[in-house]
Amino acid sequence: MKKISDLISLKGRRALITGAAGGIGQEIALTIAELGGDLVLVDHPDSDYTLIKQKISDNWNVDIDCIDSNLEHKDSRTSLINTVIKQNKNLDILINNAAFVGETTLDGWINDFSKQSIETWNRAIEVNLTSPFHLSQGLADLLKKNNNGSIINIASIYGFKAPDYSLYLGTKMGNPAAYASSKGGLIQLTKWLASTLAPDVRVNALSPGGIWRNQPAKFVERYESKTPLGRMGTEEDLKGIIAYLASDLSLYATGQNIVVDGGWTV
Repeated sequence: MKKISDLISLKGRRALITGAAGGIGQEIALTIAELGGDLVLVDHPDSDYTLIKQKISDNWNVDIDCIDSNLEHKDSRTSLINTVIKQNKNLDILINNAAFVGETTLDGWINDFSKQSIETWNRAIEVNLTSPFHLSQGLADLLKKNNNGSIINIASIYGFKAPDYSLYLGTKMGNPAAYASSKGGLIQLTKWLASTLAPDVRVNALSPGGIWRNQPAKFVERYESKTPLGRMGTEEDLKGIIAYLASDLSLYATGQNIVVDGGWTV
């Protein structure tokens, strides 16, 4: 009988993480490294991996590869896939974490529905939904090799929950259709891939609630008042579920969407 410490170990395994230089991506990388897993860190060109590489190297002896890729573009994603395959190394875990979240100043994003642009919609769909499809497809054979691959898609509560616009009153924040739709599609893609890639690869989604990132005080107060645990989430709140889904702790779990939102959606 295996011990929990054996099930959770990722020694000898290798994980590719998109959006690895961002807040959630760094916490995911730290989690995989702490469990003994090697890393392929992927983010947009000119990303700075120095801080996360240093944090990992100071604490754990794991291999780290860094690859730049603009996930908005098919050719860049294809180059990423080919690079990973040509490395002739194992790949056991794919974590589709990168997301197009836009900015309040982005044209056609945080606007009235009538002014949300097709161009910005397409950019969000490309990164949030097409990229996970493309990378999962291109790396599937590698993930299948050890009959124990794991794909983890980082979705959102807004992939299955309609926006509460009262949260945004008096702020420049909003909830674009493209973000919600792309995350909803990602949850369904998770279920489709779970059925299609079984039994060699498990595919699950993680849907975080609101993560605190210095949002306006009005928004934070309203959000927390609707959350049973009384606070917004942090990147660190996701580490336990990542450890579960990446490791053999979740050997009999696939096609699931695990919600980590402090109870906000109850």
